[in-house]
Amino acid sequence: MELNNGNRIMLFPKLNKIIIVIFAIAFVLVGLYGYRLFNYVFAENIKNPGSITIPHDASFEQVLDSLKSMDILENEKAFRWVAKKKNYAESIKAGKYVFNKGMNSNSMVNMLKAGNQKPITITFNNLRFMADLAGKIAKYIEPDSSKLISYLCSPEVISEYGFNEHSFHAMFIPNSYELYWTTSPEQFVSRMHAEYKRFWNDTRLAKADSLKLTPVEVITLASIVQEETIKEDEKPIVAGLYLNRIKKGMLLQADPTVKFALGDFGIKRILTRHLEIDSPYNTYKYAGLPPGPINFPEISSINAVLNANANKYLYMCAREDFSGYHNFARTLREHNANAERYRNALNANKIFE
Repeated sequence: MELNNGNRIMLFPKLNKIIIVIFAIAFVLVGLYGYRLFNYVFAENIKNPGSITIPHDASFEQVLDSLKSMDILENEKAFRWVAKKKNYAESIKAGKYVFNKGMNSNSMVNMLKAGNQKPITITFNNLRFMADLAGKIAKYIEPDSSKLISYLCSPEVISEYGFNEHSFHAMFIPNSYELYWTTSPEQFVSRMHAEYKRFWNDTRLAKADSLKLTPVEVITLASIVQEETIKEDEKPIVAGLYLNRIKKGMLLQADPTVKFALGDFGIKRILTRHLEIDSPYNTYKYAGLPPGPINFPEISSINAVLNANANKYLYMCAREDFSGYHNFARTLREHNANAERYRNALNANKIFE
């Protein structure tokens, strides 16, 4: 069959229209697909701002489960698609990650893939024993308290940093520090050593030297001062008193050291039988400072020793009004009078131990 010119004129316009329509539909579909992909990559994908922690050896599904459990994702498919395109599953990094409003799937995956963790601010104070420190820090970083305490009590580690089992406390100065969730025990101790060296600058070293004390001895005395009084304005006075006793070669006779030796800080009244314990921390038996700190003294307590009040006090006793302040004395007779008033107050309040 042959087409005449008329038929050709009628056929080709129809074909042209069909081709144009097909191309138009394809263009729209490609545009829609492109728009969808653009949204997958660049549209905000944060439903609720939040954070997740990713442990070592976590799988992609575990990461996704964490994001879903915190209800962070607006579009799970978009996150999956971008993560797949960027091969995130092959380079998952442990850590704590924070997701804020405005982040898209692309920025989320980039942050996770690069391991850009959010630092965690850790503050520790009011601690006495190394186990207390391990328990506190373990709440904020991946290693548990058993791993931390094992490392902190390692003789090899302690020796490596130039301390002994009694003085190692002195290296950990209470303050606020930024750490990462993935911080290892090794990294934590190394960081604390760096902070210790930074704290003991030339000015503080010169002050310690003027007192004829080493940094560890300053911190040891500061730990006693901290246990003796909670009043910041009284700390330099207490520090001055103990420095006076040290200079005179007197026994410190500090009740907190006896409590430390007994392992009981709940004792409200030190009795004669308590003073019988044979321990280098019993400053009623052994002269000079104990072999190490009895807690982790705060910076204010350390500075109180370095800037001790120049007084002539040799004795102190808690005030009978239980205000938390003390009566100070230069002579034993004056001290005995103060102590008698305090004993009477204890008896009146039926505090016998």
